[in-house]
Amino acid sequence: MTASTLPCDPEELRSLFLFEHLTPEQLGRLCGSGRIEAAEPGPVYAEGDPATCFYVLLEGTVVTSRRVGADDIEVTRTSQRGVYAGAFQAYLGDQVPQLYTNSMRVTEPSRFFVLAADEFAQIMRDWFPMAVHLLEGLFFGNRTFQQVVSQRERLLALGSLSAGLTHELNNPAAAALRATSALRDRVAGMRHKLKVLAGGRLRQADLDTLIGVQERAVERIAKAQELSPMETADQEDAIADWLDGHGIAGGWDLAPAFVQAGLDEEWLEQVAAAVEDELLESAVRWLNYTVETELLMNEIEDSTSRVSGLVNAARQYSQLDRAPFQVVDIHELLDSTLQMLAGKIGSEVRVIKEFDHTLPRIPAYPGELNQVWTNLIDNAVSAMDGAGTLTVRTSRDHGRLVVDFQDTGPGVPAEIRQRIFEPFFTTKPVGQGTGLGLDISWRIVVNKHHGDLDVESQPGNTRFRVRLPLTASNPDAEEAAE
Repeated sequence: MTASTLPCDPEELRSLFLFEHLTPEQLGRLCGSGRIEAAEPGPVYAEGDPATCFYVLLEGTVVTSRRVGADDIEVTRTSQRGVYAGAFQAYLGDQVPQLYTNSMRVTEPSRFFVLAADEFAQIMRDWFPMAVHLLEGLFFGNRTFQQVVSQRERLLALGSLSAGLTHELNNPAAAALRATSALRDRVAGMRHKLKVLAGGRLRQADLDTLIGVQERAVERIAKAQELSPMETADQEDAIADWLDGHGIAGGWDLAPAFVQAGLDEEWLEQVAAAVEDELLESAVRWLNYTVETELLMNEIEDSTSRVSGLVNAARQYSQLDRAPFQVVDIHELLDSTLQMLAGKIGSEVRVIKEFDHTLPRIPAYPGELNQVWTNLIDNAVSAMDGAGTLTVRTSRDHGRLVVDFQDTGPGVPAEIRQRIFEPFFTTKPVGQGTGLGLDISWRIVVNKHHGDLDVESQPGNTRFRVRLPLTASNPDAEEAAE
């Protein structure tokens, strides 16, 4: 800032609402301790720099801004005499980092009353000791309160996720348990039929042929293609007819497993050619046990893979075993959150993922971003009343990574759109919403990541957009700035 120092007039200070009730002695101390500075258009101080001065506007125009990614976003623009900025929390001393929380510039020649931060703090303590105690209590009490309610919001989300995860884990676990029990019966049956075959008039060459048929059956199971319901019914009819025609009772019970495995009459003819007629039924049933065993093992493999995938998603979502601040693939975070919320999203919501996988990994707090995704997805599902389309899209916009959450719900009414990020504001019935989800999300995105979170809405098309910087400064410095 290009500035020059001018004489201080106590009466001019008295004309400001901030100082109008001070005594002549107090005004004299202010003039003696502070100074009047004339500033030319340009920056006065920058966000993140040490907060060394308290500024009061005497005349001119000031603009304050916050850094969002690589951009400075204007917060206020005013010419009102007496507005103040800078080190106005100096009275808290070293209890909080004394840094400028925004940037300020002037757009025309302006004048300020300027007071050094340490002198401002001393005057506050000397003149208003009770007020300082009240302000300290308010500041730290509010911060503690925000931490408590934020933790509460996280616990509520965790409880919901835990219930959903338990449900999601129970399904594949129960399927694996059922398949394991059935597998034990099929293996016992296969041993019995093998004993029957071994006790019959089965030549070694015939047994070798039968084993070859069995191995080819296993290979075909791995390559089996899913049939339509009509194709399945027709194929089951054909196999059942073949079995009945060869004197094998209960063809309808055996046919479904053969069809599911991709086996047909041609394959059964190979079995018939390998054994004597009196051993055909035992051979077919032995191979049926083989087929069912393979299908059950596939089911167990699918179920355990599903459990493993859910556990990995839970670990990715919680970030419990990872550093708080790290370079991450945003798509991995989105995938893990969607997987964790699958039960809550439900089958009536169609989820569309439009991911730009060319986007780079970014430095971030992944655990907290997952909380943002959770809040925005939960709000979208609630807005659609559990039925509709949710589109999650990633893209790049002017050097920032963008994540869009778009739903087909009724939209956010224009009259409340500016309030939805306020703490405790909610349109949900009492007991169904805390009004903190969007507030916490906004603070994580804007304060924690220097990003941006906004909303555009009309009936049938509501979009919450998160913009995150592709690069970030030292996380410890970011934490201190908060």
